[in-house]
Amino acid sequence: MSDVLVPGARDVRGTLDGPDDADTLVVACPPHPQQRGSRSDTRLVAVSDALTEAGIACLRFDYGPWDEGYGERTDVQNAIRWAADRYDRVGLCGYSFGATLAILAAADADPPVTAVSAIAPTARLAADLDACAALSALECPLQIVYGERDTTVEWEPLVDHLQGRTPESDGDKTRQPVDLVSLAADHFFVSQQQQVADAVSDFLVSRLGGEH
Repeated sequence: MSDVLVPGARDVRGTLDGPDDADTLVVACPPHPQQRGSRSDTRLVAVSDALTEAGIACLRFDYGPWDEGYGERTDVQNAIRWAADRYDRVGLCGYSFGATLAILAAADADPPVTAVSAIAPTARLAADLDACAALSALECPLQIVYGERDTTVEWEPLVDHLQGRTPESDGDKTRQPVDLVSLAADHFFVSQQQQVADAVSDFLVSRLGGEH
């Protein structure tokens, strides 16, 4: 475990978990910072633990100053650039607010990411921060993990869109399959955090490569 200062105009600091010789890294995006979301979120820590056991490094970071989702999306993209300079393959995961940002950032990431796992995303953060709209530009495999009893965020439009999508239905650049994981849980996955971590790790390891 080591501390990382993500380059950029905003103050973004993270914790790097995993083996020093890893050639693959997952950037983990925390939930809403105004609701005490941080890199120490227990769901992200559980995912990071599962990934590092498979030989994949994980960067858990905190966003810079609150910027209504816009600056935070930049933080994710800067973390992707930092990772791409050091690792052969880069994936993304996020929880809640961070899950939506992961989809938004991956849609126009430069360099591109290899896979995205979004845990309990909301369909949009603002009119121009719309995860459903971003899907048309997403070219990598995507996983959505959601709780069927989640009444905290509006996840239904995103899942409905993905369930109704065929490779030719909406002009998406991607023809990659989407992995939808539904759990009998609320937004916080109480007592099911390990189940979430296992699902996310299995998906990302299968796309990124690892020791599973």
